Amino acid sequence: MSAVGTVAVLTQVTVVVAGAPLLTGLMRQVRARMEGRAGAGVGQPWRDLRKLLRKQPITPVGTGPAFRLAPLLLVATTLVVAALVPLASTATPVRDSADLLVVVTLLALGTVILALAGLDTGTAFGGMGASREMTVVALVEPTILLSVVALSIPAGSTNLPAIVAHGVHDPARLASPASLLAGVALAVVTLAETGRLPVDNPSTHLELTMIHEAMILEYAGPDLALIELGAQMRLTVLLGLLTSLFVPWGIATGTAAAALPLALALFAGKVALLGAGLAAAEVFWAKMRLFKVPELLAGSFLLALLAVGASFFLPGN
Repeated sequence: MSAVGTVAVLTQVTVVVAGAPLLTGLMRQVRARMEGRAGAGVGQPWRDLRKLLRKQPITPVGTGPAFRLAPLLLVATTLVVAALVPLASTATPVRDSADLLVVVTLLALGTVILALAGLDTGTAFGGMGASREMTVVALVEPTILLSVVALSIPAGSTNLPAIVAHGVHDPARLASPASLLAGVALAVVTLAETGRLPVDNPSTHLELTMIHEAMILEYAGPDLALIELGAQMRLTVLLGLLTSLFVPWGIATGTAAAALPLALALFAGKVALLGAGLAAAEVFWAKMRLFKVPELLAGSFLLALLAVGASFFLPGN
């Protein structure tokens, strides 16, 4: 593999790490403007992370390795996913390892690690949040698998770069019924996986409605900064995966160095546009009741299942 592919991997990981807090700041700013507020600015999440890094970490009495290692492992698994997913280029040294099952397993691993940390604290809210998170994950991960499997059938491979490259060279596939059903299903589970409305409220402080926030109540200082950064990176990567699978134009599919800057710029622009649209939609959404969330996720699973069936039986897929 050429040096261009190595540079592409390193650059897209750097863009994800540096741009994830900015994406969160952009989404908060869009919501603030639409709600008639001035907002704290796009760079506020980076300032928050810097402030947390300067504080002293706190470890509750009685916690074990799960609590202490969870922030590092969450960021590490997300970094690996950011390197594997073809966000800017499909011709990278890690393309053979970028299988659908590997990516979904790493995403699930990060969630499970955080749930174990919530249980390790021994608090009621930590256990409640971990239980809720595992309920959501049990419905989200199969839907992600089926959604991408529906796209992998025409491509003949579960390798993500191969699926994206097939979409670039066969644009008609992206308008097929299977792709549309898979796109809706994947968009719904992305909201659940990243703790966004209407499944979860990332800015809530009400204990009875928290899912993600309930697991990290005991964290402070640098540990909390790593968890916040990891959550922001997961949002960026999943939105980037959506754009790569369903709006793949601009992604570099060869080893030409000139195509990489344009691919990175388009990736940043598409993710920023998608994030701004999501933030604008959240202004008009209310959080669903917890017992209604499985119904929503079950509906997305059904859409993914229909997408797989359409890939097999409908012409043009």
